[in-house]
Amino acid sequence: MRRSSTSKEVALCGLMIAAAFIFSYVESMIPISLGVPGVKAGLANLVTIVSLFLLGAKRTAAITLIRVALVGFTFGSLSMMMYGMAGAVFSFTVMVLLRKTDFLGIEGISISGGIAHNVGQLMVAAMVLENGRIFYYLPVLLIAGAIAGLVIGVAGALMVVRLRPMIDKDRIS
Repeated sequence: MRRSSTSKEVALCGLMIAAAFIFSYVESMIPISLGVPGVKAGLANLVTIVSLFLLGAKRTAAITLIRVALVGFTFGSLSMMMYGMAGAVFSFTVMVLLRKTDFLGIEGISISGGIAHNVGQLMVAAMVLENGRIFYYLPVLLIAGAIAGLVIGVAGALMVVRLRPMIDKDRIS
């Protein structure tokens, strides 16, 4: 019986990786220019927030790392992957820590993750460019991260409510 549960776990994680990959592709095709370089909606982060609440931190870490690597190799470059990984790891760490406190709901954790993602990327950019002036860009990124995080958090909360009964039915342990 354990083998069946493991198969379901692998299949579900694979679906989550595929969904995140597709969201990343769709986002790369949307020609939205907000007049601010590097600001994106972060659609793939929807998978991260939903996975965190349904599958737990360990599985979400694997899904996130695989997604960033696949997207970087497919649609980007090594530097894009480096920035993406920095943002994803910092964001994931913040979201996991906040999830453990049980202080914020999905929306609040997602907002914090959106902000942390941008801060993580900015910290790497400052190191790469060896210039702290890039932090002047921080207020714009904080606002963008909060807005994107809110939108992703609201959508994620709706998805968690709808998907939880299916996940709990065959509880993945």
